[in-house]
Amino acid sequence: MILGASAVVLAGGAFAVGTGLSSAGENCAGLDQALRQNLQFIAGQRAAPDAQSSARIANRQAVVDLINQRRQVAGCTADVAAEIPVAAPATKPPTKAPTKAPAKPATPPAAGAGEVVCKGSTVTLSGEAGAPFASSGTFPLGTVLKVTNLDNNKSITVKVETTSGSCVLLNNAAFEQVREPGKFLIRRAVITRVG
Repeated sequence: MILGASAVVLAGGAFAVGTGLSSAGENCAGLDQALRQNLQFIAGQRAAPDAQSSARIANRQAVVDLINQRRQVAGCTADVAAEIPVAAPATKPPTKAPTKAPAKPATPPAAGAGEVVCKGSTVTLSGEAGAPFASSGTFPLGTVLKVTNLDNNKSITVKVETTSGSCVLLNNAAFEQVREPGKFLIRRAVITRVG
């Protein structure tokens, strides 16, 4: 469940649930879970809107569109939208030409520290409270990552404490330290494994 003003990150996509990896290297269970969380968030924002709901929904819809593109490439067939009837309109494929899809899946994590990982990742927040930490479906619990927002050159070093369907998600406290005001998605990020 996602709480607060958050969006789920797309990258990597290895989530530890047993539907298996597709030939494209994406894990349908992780992508389905990320889609489910985003659709639930959108439905919640539509059910109880506030002054920033439209901006949050727009940011989250962009993430949903990217997830759907990756699900299509990976051959995922689950009808996740049917599980969330209130959010069904948000899952329609984009009417315009899709943005350029990545040529290949994100680079798997490097074995050593100091390696840049999850190339091309976007970063958002998981909506979880507490001291700064990260969630990941790519890295094992306890991994230390440095996330740098290239748009403002702010960085944070966090430990992976929970799992997700994305390369890396930052909890609220961590995201607040690196985000730009009014933005709920970091489109230009560098993620480095430091331990």
